[in-house]
Amino acid sequence: MSQEAEYNAAIEFYNRHGGAVETEDVYGEGFLRWAYGNPLGRLTVAVAVKRLWFSKWYGWRMDAAKSRAKVQPFIENYRVDADEFAEPVERYGSFNEFFYRKLKPSARPVDSDPATVVFPADGRHLGIENVDRAERFYIKGQAFNLAAFVGDAALAREFAGGSMVISRLCPVDYHRYHFPVSGEATAVQILPGSLRSVSPLALRRNLSILWENRRARTVVNSAEFGKVLVMEVGATCVGGMHSTFRPGAVEKGADKGYFSFGGSCVTTIYQKGAVQLDADLLEQAAAGREVYAKMGERCAVKAD
Repeated sequence: MSQEAEYNAAIEFYNRHGGAVETEDVYGEGFLRWAYGNPLGRLTVAVAVKRLWFSKWYGWRMDAAKSRAKVQPFIENYRVDADEFAEPVERYGSFNEFFYRKLKPSARPVDSDPATVVFPADGRHLGIENVDRAERFYIKGQAFNLAAFVGDAALAREFAGGSMVISRLCPVDYHRYHFPVSGEATAVQILPGSLRSVSPLALRRNLSILWENRRARTVVNSAEFGKVLVMEVGATCVGGMHSTFRPGAVEKGADKGYFSFGGSCVTTIYQKGAVQLDADLLEQAAAGREVYAKMGERCAVKAD
């Protein structure tokens, strides 16, 4: 397969629930392929789309009362399970209110074993056993710049050789994110940057989007797993990353925050030897695929 064919290939992921490989139904796929694969599209991204004002403008549109009209068609088109919602659909005053909706607690049970780590969000998850020696990051041959991503060279050195899980949320997903472990959480530190898509259609061409985009960094000191980094990454049309927790003691599965409209991701990084990622994450990552799973499900265990 040529490099261009790899760039443009359909996005496949392994569905942990169904036990099969599926093809992603990409929201706004035509625009994404044009924006990141066409020279004029890439120019448009550089001039306007990646700019903060563009995402703020789009977020403003999704906050407008008339955006409510988009909610029911979206639910029907993408088969979103309204029975999970904490509130009736008619109570959402805008598309954004629907987008960052809360769910019933029973909709996302959290694995209670203290020796396990859970996914911080719904979505498609890429498991990297050793962030320094990964063979694939969405496409073969791309290296991850941990120091640039973390925004602190000294802190990055503490996670050299560690494991990482990139949890990618599509617009069709539940868009609140949670703590993957229990511990003492620091205040959020915002790392400024641009806002480009974090879809594999963009990351296949330019992995540096992950450390050039706006990011939010939290350190969790866990009795079971040591120091853990939890970092949200903003993306195009994400109106904001909104933290909802107070620094201090946090429980696994507790609310950490939510994204306004758009696709985005949460990245969790563990120190070397702290965890063993689940087998399906590693098997699928070796094939260049993510694993679809939901918040609260196990993604790793404490290493022996």
